[in-house]
Amino acid sequence: MSDNTQIAQREEGGAVTRQESDEARRRVTLTPAVDIVEDSHAVTLLADMPGVPKEKLDVRVHDGSLIIEGESVVPVPSNLQLTHAEVRAPYFSRRFTVSDDFDTSRIEAALKDGVLKLTIPRRDEAKPRRIEVRAG
Repeated sequence: MSDNTQIAQREEGGAVTRQESDEARRRVTLTPAVDIVEDSHAVTLLADMPGVPKEKLDVRVHDGSLIIEGESVVPVPSNLQLTHAEVRAPYFSRRFTVSDDFDTSRIEAALKDGVLKLTIPRRDEAKPRRIEVRAG
């Protein structure tokens, strides 16, 4: 059996009907690709979230975990009827463990052109500092 989203079945009398398979009824969950850049001041995450509007995006921190979830919106014009879809409104989900070195209360988030940018600053006490050495 192929992984088609619909299965054709013959009813009595030879008519063909289409039903969504159990697989298609379940939510399609995708793991978004994420680039992570770290420097001495913060860590920045760039997550690919194509088609996810701000209203369908959920970013939260709980017990040292950063959770990113979002649902893309696939617009279909009202005068057209969708007969075949490869992906139906995928749901994105990704979870990260955040070190105590970072201040999760000061996370900044921005969504632009399908890319979610999260900046998590380091706590002041976790930032590298130069130690002055005295002679003598």
